[in-house]
Amino acid sequence: MAITDFLAASDITSAINACKAKDSFRPKMFFKIVGLSKKTPAEIERVFQILDQDKSGFIEQDELQLFLQNFSKGARPLTAAETRAFLLEGDSDGDGKIGWEEFSALVTSA
Repeated sequence: MAITDFLAASDITSAINACKAKDSFRPKMFFKIVGLSKKTPAEIERVFQILDQDKSGFIEQDELQLFLQNFSKGARPLTAAETRAFLLEGDSDGDGKIGWEEFSALVTSA
């Protein structure tokens, strides 16, 4: 299963290009540009499963840092500030990680 099974390559390229500069990544804007916010809950869940690299049921800080690379292998890692901001925005229960429900809420609010 690949991200391109759910999202158009052209949308992925546009989203990656929109946050090429360091500290320019904004999760909700990225989800909107990449088209994820328009997907069904089942499709969003499949993307979550791809992003959850260690299959723990959560996207942790180390997985967030490499978030963009899940969409495009040549993409840059998120900066420490971007990673912290992403985690703060998505981690609604304060456990230090983003679960499926939190991810879905963040995506659909974009």
